[in-house]
Amino acid sequence: MADEEWEEGGDAATEAFEQVRVAVEQQRGELALIRVIEGRLKLTCLDPASEVILTPDRPGLVLPEQPHFVEPLGAMRMQVDFYDQRPSL
Repeated sequence: MADEEWEEGGDAATEAFEQVRVAVEQQRGELALIRVIEGRLKLTCLDPASEVILTPDRPGLVLPEQPHFVEPLGAMRMQVDFYDQRPSL
């Protein structure tokens, strides 16, 4: 399991987030659990098509090889955990 934390704010963070905003696909077999620490984040999955607003009380699970992208809804902080088996939410 690897952890990454993103915070939208300064120029470097905004530039990095623009790169994440494009469609993302994790490695074969990996599940991604997106946890919002502060604020809100829109998670859009392309196949099957769905859209959900993630909050600190509502994490999002992305299945292996599921194309998706995220979009911050204002100031926010998030963490992404990667798993090789389904985590408990």
